[in-house]
Amino acid sequence: MAQRYRLTRALQQSGDAGLIITLEECKQYFASKPDFTYTNVFTVTGATTMSIEGDFFMWSLEDKQIPFRHYEGDLYVSGANPAVIPKLIEVASELVADVVEE
Repeated sequence: MAQRYRLTRALQQSGDAGLIITLEECKQYFASKPDFTYTNVFTVTGATTMSIEGDFFMWSLEDKQIPFRHYEGDLYVSGANPAVIPKLIEVASELVADVVEE
């Protein structure tokens, strides 16, 4: 099973206990990235097809679409593809967030 990562600000010391990554902040950030698109439904096809509703920022990497999911103030992504790690670190740095292995 692939490793999952969470980008979060919950570990940061701040006077604001509710320090989260907002959906609006993500939409604004990823809109400036030409290799990302936003969708509110992520569909996985294989032997069966499954659609998941949510807030997804789809990273286009060659012929693949890798979802970064915004959920309850954090971003989540699978580390199944080795190219995810450098992109994950880049996004975390620009959003001033920490990376946590789940």
